[in-house]
Amino acid sequence: MPDWPREDQPREKLRAQGAQSLNDAELLAIFLRVGVKGKSAVALAQDLLHQFGSLPRLLSASPDELTRIHGMGLSKWSQIQAAYELVKRSLEEGLAYDSIFSSPTHVREFLQAKIGKLPHEVFLCLYLDSRYRLIECQELFRGSITHTAVYPREILKEALTRNASAIIVAHNHPSGNPLPSQADQDLTNILTKALELVDIPLLDHCIVSGSGFFSFSDSGLM
Repeated sequence: MPDWPREDQPREKLRAQGAQSLNDAELLAIFLRVGVKGKSAVALAQDLLHQFGSLPRLLSASPDELTRIHGMGLSKWSQIQAAYELVKRSLEEGLAYDSIFSSPTHVREFLQAKIGKLPHEVFLCLYLDSRYRLIECQELFRGSITHTAVYPREILKEALTRNASAIIVAHNHPSGNPLPSQADQDLTNILTKALELVDIPLLDHCIVSGSGFFSFSDSGLM
């Protein structure tokens, strides 16, 4: 981007005004570093965002999807994925230091980054200590695009193994609709009753999609 005014170049803008002043394309351009012949890194980033429709969809793109675009190779895909993984790990580490109730949006942000964009269903358990800090986030079950088999007895066993004082469970809906099905409601009721037998409260069951989020607790359904 040598022909841009220096103050408008993303790196210079970041240094002068902070990362929050950059739009999505400018932030992405910093990771891309260079564009292609006749196209700046920012223009390439804008093309990528347009091609995939949104930043979340771009971040979840497979290597094959991304490398079909002129100027994008495995190296650039790897850079983007590494940055995204750092974000997810930072969010998860934050849950280990503070009670989940000290920042209610933190759990939502973490879950959306972790599983919101996956093309298949996964079921997570967040095991919490007595101060409601994260002990571990475990992917316990994995399924197809529409279904995941969940076994409450396995959840109880894993919770007891970790000496958990409370649990949050979560799964994603690849279809994009985060509203619970009847099966989701039935599972929540079964898990709540099963965990009560070992004195481990189920604090929430969260359903995540690419652009949505549903909390059984916030909705008064548990």
